[in-house]
Amino acid sequence: MLPQTLMHFVFVMDPVSTVIVDEDTSFALMLEAQARGHRVDHCLARDVGLRGRRVVARVRRATMVLEAGEPIRLDQPDDIDLVDVDAVFIRKDPPFTDAYLWLTLVLDHLEGTTLVVNDPRGLREANEKLYAHHFPEIVPATIMTSHKDEILRFLSDIGGKAVIKPIDGHGGEGVFLLSQGDSNLNGLIESVTHLGSRNAIVQALIPEVYDEGDKRILLVDGELLGVVGRVPSKGDLRSNVHVGGSAAPAELSDADRKIIETIAPRLLADRLFFVGLDVIGGKLIEVNVTSPTLLQQMARLIEENLSAVVIDRLEEKARSYPS
Repeated sequence: MLPQTLMHFVFVMDPVSTVIVDEDTSFALMLEAQARGHRVDHCLARDVGLRGRRVVARVRRATMVLEAGEPIRLDQPDDIDLVDVDAVFIRKDPPFTDAYLWLTLVLDHLEGTTLVVNDPRGLREANEKLYAHHFPEIVPATIMTSHKDEILRFLSDIGGKAVIKPIDGHGGEGVFLLSQGDSNLNGLIESVTHLGSRNAIVQALIPEVYDEGDKRILLVDGELLGVVGRVPSKGDLRSNVHVGGSAAPAELSDADRKIIETIAPRLLADRLFFVGLDVIGGKLIEVNVTSPTLLQQMARLIEENLSAVVIDRLEEKARSYPS
């Protein structure tokens, strides 16, 4: 395929009614692909299916416009064979539900014919809360357990303060501060563990979160794309933008660079193309692979078209796939 050849991309994502024109990363990537003349289609996870081993999808051609009311306009449905497109970009927001799992299992059948990013097997491997723990040297002290007594013991061992969160949580939902002596301590543990019936992540509190917030580091094919700070609202330890956090300029520290160097080879091996790392105080907290965000906010802060960088690399990978 020649470099100037126009391409056909399919974005598997949430309904276009959820898109916020000046925030949504998927929209920014679709807009950039459209500007280059590529065909951009939209579909939902439920629109992807099998005919024997053929992977098919009911798509709608998307037209992107910089209007808040209707930023993505969709044409009439078109049933296509995904072997005939250049790349499928999975941009379905978490949580990783049964439907998400089925989507990845179906898209496995495209291996060797059509590029899928992020890779379906990689998505199944990379739970956003657990994947970081392949690298204990760059994460804070952490346990995963359903047992209250173990959580209380861990809390005592690390100095009395920790963060608890559900393994399948997203966007800051279900994240709570645990403090020794808090009258709500038992209730918080029981809530997140569902009275001991579900495992939870419990992680030592990193004090820098209150003054500095966290950083979102975006990587493309294991290489740095950019970094943005997320500052929590007053009195909240969560920095997620959609629960009140705000984007701010940020720079990489030596510890942040060490995190990238440590995790990049595994990301490449798992074929995780577009990834967001959440970092606090030089420690890796989460690895976002399902639908990393903050591309637009980062691009505005550094005044660079980062969508162009991502689409450049996507084009390059699609041209050379499956080599």
